[in-house]
Amino acid sequence: MKQGECPWTIDRPVMTQRWERLTFLHWSFDPAAVQRLLPPSLTVETFDDRAWVGLVPFFMEVGTPRGRLVPWASTFAETNVRTYVRDERGRTGIWFFSLDAARLGAVVVARGTYRLPYFWSRMTVSDQPGEVGYASGRRWPGPRGASTDVAIRVGEPFTNDELTERDHFLTARWALFSASGRSHRYARVWHEPWPLYRAAVLRLDDQLVEAAGLPRPTGDPLVHYSPGVDVRIGGPERVR
Repeated sequence: MKQGECPWTIDRPVMTQRWERLTFLHWSFDPAAVQRLLPPSLTVETFDDRAWVGLVPFFMEVGTPRGRLVPWASTFAETNVRTYVRDERGRTGIWFFSLDAARLGAVVVARGTYRLPYFWSRMTVSDQPGEVGYASGRRWPGPRGASTDVAIRVGEPFTNDELTERDHFLTARWALFSASGRSHRYARVWHEPWPLYRAAVLRLDDQLVEAAGLPRPTGDPLVHYSPGVDVRIGGPERVR
């Protein structure tokens, strides 16, 4: 199996999704500053002895297991704040500090089934040739008003042999962890390898990383852009 490829298949998804016009913005952090926000069962993963936190805005389409969309309910913008972790069994995945979405129904369902920290927000994704912009302002629950305003310029695509181990570490992730009290869950995803493009920040004014309890990021982020992938989502698996 090549780097950037999913290690499993999901033949019976509980839902399908389309993640498109997606930007990865990553900063490195002191691992201790990230670990203190994780449940005891998870350990932050590091690359070059640093933890990595991502701000990831994109546009989402959610469908049934067979891919049927309900346009008025299934399409919306989302932005998540995340890091990368390993559990006590050695499984790796994403830990979400927050997920802001523009569809209240999706927020309620994801909070109830996957125990994910979703927030209802006003959000927009706008694009013009070579540029993509994202804006959001949190509505519910608090901290009310936490916002982000990002614009990027999209560059040339990466070829497979140009992508580094760090590029794959930050983008090729196939599972998520969540926790609510003593209830821990794990869920798998599948999609084709990301088509990744170079990108540069044109505008960046973010409050979501700090709203998650993290220190204010320093320095310029690493940036990757993708036009999108089709995704199969597995059901939540109870860890304990």
